[in-house]
Amino acid sequence: MLHRRILAACLAVLLSACSPSSDRIKLVSGPQGGSWYPLAGALKSIIEAHMKGVSVQVMPGGGIANVLAVERGQAQIGFANSVSTVDALNAQPPFREKATHVCNVATLYPQYFQIITLRSSGLTDPSQFKGRSLAIQKRGNTGEAITAHLLEAFGMSYRDMGRVNYGSYTDSVTLMKDGNADIFTVGTSIPSGAVMDLASARDINVVSIPQDGIERMRELNPGYRPVVIPAGTYPKQDRPAATVGYWTHFIARCDLDDDIVYGILDSIHDGLGDLASIARALKHATPLSMSVDIGVPMHPGAVRWYHDHGVH
Repeated sequence: MLHRRILAACLAVLLSACSPSSDRIKLVSGPQGGSWYPLAGALKSIIEAHMKGVSVQVMPGGGIANVLAVERGQAQIGFANSVSTVDALNAQPPFREKATHVCNVATLYPQYFQIITLRSSGLTDPSQFKGRSLAIQKRGNTGEAITAHLLEAFGMSYRDMGRVNYGSYTDSVTLMKDGNADIFTVGTSIPSGAVMDLASARDINVVSIPQDGIERMRELNPGYRPVVIPAGTYPKQDRPAATVGYWTHFIARCDLDDDIVYGILDSIHDGLGDLASIARALKHATPLSMSVDIGVPMHPGAVRWYHDHGVH
């Protein structure tokens, strides 16, 4: 009798392992206060509603940390930034080894590096930042890495700042509201909810990067592309702001089952209306725009999905 119970238990485990209900996927997102975290929560609900037997665990992360997590098998899917992912594929700093298990699934929307100062600080140009207090994201976030490039392009480093505060978007906004930081940098879509929160309490400047500064940043990472934050994106922003941009995209481990990736793309496509309520840049996403080549190999399951949706 005991042996039968053990055999029955083992059989149940084996059946469970083979069943679709065993598909538990880890999705790495972003810090609280940014757009990736709520996007991941919405996508979890959409995937679980569309894909029977699949459950999704959402974890916080960042552009650099997410690529490492997927590469190391600590997560199967997640959001990433094109500049960081391409750096990982080529073993460019801050990555020490080439990523070989990270594939693109969908190119989603443009991201903007945003430099925000309090208007009362008088800071209107990156060349004025030396000795001032800076609020940025934790290491492992693409926005933090871009901030380091910004300072380097203007002959500075974190050591030249009066104080550097590493934290979430929410932490940074609180520091700025309280006057305990002069500069807040963030890489996200526009308008940023965190920046809007700050602008509701304090008058801000959206700082432009001069053209020569953008060129020096592109020497540090050719993946940066010149973009403009239009005037009026934020309250009392009466001038456009030149900066650098890149793409948010959705990644998966290259060895993740093709059918699962196909189903995830079905979920993303069918749920674009809900996702666009969080990141409005997704409102006009199409299979063609989602298939844009950003220098990251496409997952085989995604290749099949795009082919079936008329993108060759």
